[in-house]
Amino acid sequence: MGGEAEREKFAREAMAHLDHLYRVAFHLAKDPDEAEDLVQETYVRALGSYQQFVPGTHLKAWVTKILYNFFFDRYRQMKRWVAVDNQGSEGAEKSDYQERVATENPGPESHILRKELNLKITDALKKLPEEFRSPILLVDMGDFSYAEAAEALSCPLGTVRSRLSRGRKLLHQELKNYVAPRGKT
Repeated sequence: MGGEAEREKFAREAMAHLDHLYRVAFHLAKDPDEAEDLVQETYVRALGSYQQFVPGTHLKAWVTKILYNFFFDRYRQMKRWVAVDNQGSEGAEKSDYQERVATENPGPESHILRKELNLKITDALKKLPEEFRSPILLVDMGDFSYAEAAEALSCPLGTVRSRLSRGRKLLHQELKNYVAPRGKT
């Protein structure tokens, strides 16, 4: 009976991370239906191996690692990337710039500008190599610490830091012409 109670407790705690898993899955798969499938399979796999989770460690990082492993195992099996589409605006996080644009431009145009910026950010993220995109998704968008991201990505802390730095520079290069003040590029 104790095992069932532990499993139920684990299931409730893991459910708290489904929104985070969906955001990560969406950025990996670039398709809402595919992202939902990834999250569902991740949750099933986590429940199936909940005994392997060490209580007191970071559950969010553990389930994210399961998601990454599942996605990349499937990627290797399919030997192709999931098709990229233009449906990325709903999954992107808001930035200070977006908030400022919305405040300075109230009305329908703020919605259009916000949507356009979301698409630009999503497109820029898609252009980044996976090794640089993953740390950005985890640390900057998923609120992971560097240590948690290192655990989720199965790499050293220093590697996460260097990839994050390089990824941010590449992302800045992709977006600088879009967000730069007029006349300054």
